[in-house]
Amino acid sequence: MAIIAVSRELAALGDETAKELAKLLGYHFVDKHALEKRIKSYGIEGREFQRYDERKPSFFASLSQGRDDYLHYLKTAIFAEAGQGNCIFIGRGAGMVFKDMPGLMSLFLASPLDIRIERVKSYFHCDERRARQIIERSDQDRIGFHRYFFDIDWRDPGNYHLSINTGIFRPTDCAEIINQFKDRFFTPESEIQSAVRVKELVLEQRVKQRIMYEREIPIHFLEVSASGSIITLYGVANSQALVDAALNAVNEIISETAGKLTVQSEIQIVREYSVMP
Repeated sequence: MAIIAVSRELAALGDETAKELAKLLGYHFVDKHALEKRIKSYGIEGREFQRYDERKPSFFASLSQGRDDYLHYLKTAIFAEAGQGNCIFIGRGAGMVFKDMPGLMSLFLASPLDIRIERVKSYFHCDERRARQIIERSDQDRIGFHRYFFDIDWRDPGNYHLSINTGIFRPTDCAEIINQFKDRFFTPESEIQSAVRVKELVLEQRVKQRIMYEREIPIHFLEVSASGSIITLYGVANSQALVDAALNAVNEIISETAGKLTVQSEIQIVREYSVMP
């Protein structure tokens, strides 16, 4: 399995380039609409997706459970889409979600500001002043989104394998350039490893979903690691009964999948102290 993650500035022809690349390679194209549709299938309203999508949460939104729910369901949707095979993701921090994944190619597309302004003027039928405002708002949202959810500098080229100036290359040219370099990232071995890892990531999200959202078991700071045949739970609980409930929830999943898996707990038990009058 090969995964290409495209991050882009507004008006840097990101969607156009990703679509051309998907057409050239025959890869599954995953954009905002595909992810939003899948997230809605989980019962999450579209407005919740829009509230956090590629933007830094407001102060009050950052304190709400919705922030954590958004990231959980975003990852769940991304992993589910990746499970369909070779794919190209546009935006949504996919390059960070799949960081260190074998068989990943991470790209950043940028253009000079004057070219972006002219494109935005054409897209939105607005004057230069309004175009600058739109670009500045988009850039600040994407900077904030990546800083808040992934703790990275969105524009730092060190976070990507390849950066391309789409002010001088057309989408078809960019697709050809990327195609020339893809074999440096995708080998039969890395694609096999990537397919295995995606299955593990899907399983990790399924376990989180069962414990946190379906059973509503209060395991604080829950993290799940699936590696090989072992599923490991991490976090903090108030009692052994809660740990046992979480383990039972995972064993239900193992029974449903008829997989040869085992679950183990690294959950720390920290009993609450009550303040005596």
